Amino acid sequence: MNDADEIRHWWRTSIIDMEPGKIAFRGHPVQDLIGTVSFPQMIWLMLRGDLPTRAEADLFECALVAGVDHGPQAPSIAAARMAATCGVGLNNVMATGVNMLGDVHGGAGEQCAVLYYDVAARIDAGADLDQAVRDGLDAWRAEYGKIVSGFGHRFHKPVDPRAPRLMALVREAAAAGTVSGRFATIGEAVQGELGRQRGGRPIAMNIDGATAVIFCELGFPPPLSRGLFCLSRSVGVLAHGWEQMQQGGRNKGPMPPKFLPEYQPKDVTS
Repeated sequence: MNDADEIRHWWRTSIIDMEPGKIAFRGHPVQDLIGTVSFPQMIWLMLRGDLPTRAEADLFECALVAGVDHGPQAPSIAAARMAATCGVGLNNVMATGVNMLGDVHGGAGEQCAVLYYDVAARIDAGADLDQAVRDGLDAWRAEYGKIVSGFGHRFHKPVDPRAPRLMALVREAAAAGTVSGRFATIGEAVQGELGRQRGGRPIAMNIDGATAVIFCELGFPPPLSRGLFCLSRSVGVLAHGWEQMQQGGRNKGPMPPKFLPEYQPKDVTS
């Protein structure tokens, strides 16, 4: 391989074909996409290489809309607002917020999708739904711990208002033949089993559990559940960062300055 070929093959992509006077995404000239596809359709095209149907894109968009924000009590939003008072630009504000989205805050949708796909695989292997859910939960907890991602919420008890609406839209899409409805059934079965394991006390399916249903119904692999949530939440991060910039403030920390953290002297004898 000569130097020119080595340079050309350093990066290889099927996402974009670009040269002077030409831009094509997944084989579609950009000028043919502008004004003809929605932003959710464009996200789908970039990630998967094909264009969704309008009905698929509509359901996809519902999940993206539902996750945009949860207020300054969410660490990602709080961090973004604090960053906005530190003299950085909006891109830095957004990066600060998105970088807070990890396994505990922001990654639950990915972990929940892993559970849903595992339960589906157990059903495909011959288990009935209830047994597949119980075995799937056991396996999931052995890997991730006792708290099952996608269920329960520190504010919304016993119902996260976003989840029932999203699940109703999935059922409508399944009735129309847009999706199978299989993962909606699995998600509801997991929710029911968790309630039984809590002695009959209901537990909320939260935003992560509901959006994971949609992403699984649409065939997205689990890691993209996290990436898509980051994409969705970045809208809220941007809005809060911009609002904080308009409100002003300098070097705002996590609590007003008159409140100080508790000082705990180190016990040197322990």
